[in-house]
Amino acid sequence: MIKTDILIIGAGPTGLFTVFEAGLLKLKCHLIDALPQPGGQCSELYPKKPIYDIPGFPEILAGDLTGNLLEQGKQFEPGFTLGERAETIDKQEDGSFIVTTNKGTKHHAPIVAIAGGLGSFEPRKPKLENIEQYEDKGVNYFIKDPEVYRDKKVIIAGGGDSALDWAIFLADVASSVTLVHRRNEFRGALDSVEKVQELKLLNKINLITPAEVTALHGDDHITGITVSKDGEATTLDTDYFIPLFGLSPKLGPIGNWGLEIEKNAIKVNTVDYQTNIDGIFAIGDVNTYEGKLKLILCGFHEATLMCQSAYKILNPGKKFVLKYTTVSGVDGFDGTRKESPKAVVKAIV
Repeated sequence: MIKTDILIIGAGPTGLFTVFEAGLLKLKCHLIDALPQPGGQCSELYPKKPIYDIPGFPEILAGDLTGNLLEQGKQFEPGFTLGERAETIDKQEDGSFIVTTNKGTKHHAPIVAIAGGLGSFEPRKPKLENIEQYEDKGVNYFIKDPEVYRDKKVIIAGGGDSALDWAIFLADVASSVTLVHRRNEFRGALDSVEKVQELKLLNKINLITPAEVTALHGDDHITGITVSKDGEATTLDTDYFIPLFGLSPKLGPIGNWGLEIEKNAIKVNTVDYQTNIDGIFAIGDVNTYEGKLKLILCGFHEATLMCQSAYKILNPGKKFVLKYTTVSGVDGFDGTRKESPKAVVKAIV
């Protein structure tokens, strides 16, 4: 039986940052993740994808972000159960929980924080008759290593942030990049849309809208696609076709835990992101509430407030005084150690 203060289900960015925030409060964490390594989607699906909205980092690769989060939390010595899926949860008489994985590993904790991102997921595939035969033979639904596309002809389909960001990134990697979208309007960030338009004017991106990919060509490996625009079909040569239409999320076993679910996400309050079951929290992309934004930044905020509430649950009657790490340092954040004036100055400087 693995025992901890906070059991975190999901080792993506939100789960990893929870380790740090809990550690400041002297709370121990253990993380469960079905993937074989920490980092969630950032590590498994797009480790080389640039992220632009993390404070203090004008640009950071997804894999580097998770690496930094692991380094930040390492001082608090979190435990990990990797390659196993949280399967069942049983509430004990004292209000604590036992979570058992699909491999039978049991975890005991008074607080459970579900940070499972989108849950289990599959790519949304375009409805093309023979697409399966080209999977991993020129058709990729995720980009793990951009160097695979070095000096290659690449066609991307999609109109969201992933399609825009990868088109921009690969413009300096591939020999040619074509972006196909069924509408003239995009769903991604305005800055990314403007950047794509700039690269189009510089002839670094071939932009085809409104249009759809209607057929794939090739024998053992994809060699071309057919694009339909304004009723006319055009065949384009390519080495890779990357449809980026997002993910189809599924909560998996967590959906059977008696939690209140809305549109495949877990409903929480906006005070501390607790669910309808006392002691179980949901943070990051897995939760939903009025005004919810599925951003890593928001997950960090939710994790911080969740840890404050967890501290109060685990330390009833103990007065908590919020301090800043710039003043108290990491060790003295919860008031257990006072910093000398000299140390305070060094921390601020």
